[in-house]
Amino acid sequence: MKEKLHTIPLADAFKANDECPFCFVERKLEEHTMDFVLGSGASYMEDDIRAETDKAGFCRMHYKKMYEYGNRLGTGLILKTHFQKLNQEFEEQMRSFAPGKTSLMSRFKKKDPNETSRTSLGAWVMAKEDSCYICNFYKDTFQRYMETFFDMYKKDADLRELFKNSKGYCIPHFGDLAEAADKVLSDKDKKEFFDVLLPLMKSNLQRLYEDLDWFCDKFDYRFKDADWKTSKDALERGMQKAAGGYPADPPYTADR
Repeated sequence: MKEKLHTIPLADAFKANDECPFCFVERKLEEHTMDFVLGSGASYMEDDIRAETDKAGFCRMHYKKMYEYGNRLGTGLILKTHFQKLNQEFEEQMRSFAPGKTSLMSRFKKKDPNETSRTSLGAWVMAKEDSCYICNFYKDTFQRYMETFFDMYKKDADLRELFKNSKGYCIPHFGDLAEAADKVLSDKDKKEFFDVLLPLMKSNLQRLYEDLDWFCDKFDYRFKDADWKTSKDALERGMQKAAGGYPADPPYTADR
């Protein structure tokens, strides 16, 4: 595989023998974004970046990761100006809000959990919950890596071999691959791709099941002295395969 700057992370991911190469790429991108937001480069001191973080805010998961990162002053400065923006928006919401009329029948109607909010306040809060500067930043970049993967797949025999010999993919990134392949590959390449991808996923999902099965058996007194085989880390690998990410990772911190 001829490596260029934009292909090196993909090459590294496929050579890492990970449960999902795209989780590997995604983790590196998220760490890079955390460093960009709170690291020694102090991008949070730039007015244009602060304007973006003030507007977008952060999701619950990334607020926790920002707290764990360790730059308390940087996080405080970001939150301070974000709350200035929040207060301005909240005042606008208060001025424009008027509660809706409640009919007698609606009082007895069972709430549909899938029903979206009908109030302007509810819609504003939902938009806030769906907005995160870090998520948006690295997911946009991740999408370009997905496009790079398929460009390489069509041209690079070495990458195709790494693809065939991988441990498969987590369920979310498997979905990303399937959707992207259906859009960007020719009919011939599409058949070849899915003829590899689907059996690869089947065999590796079965492998994870067998590891988890033996992991559970090891808690039976009859097998307590038996070898763990490949199942000792089956929980974290199984969680990754099912939903993506690295549940056993320690916090990513500024002084790592």
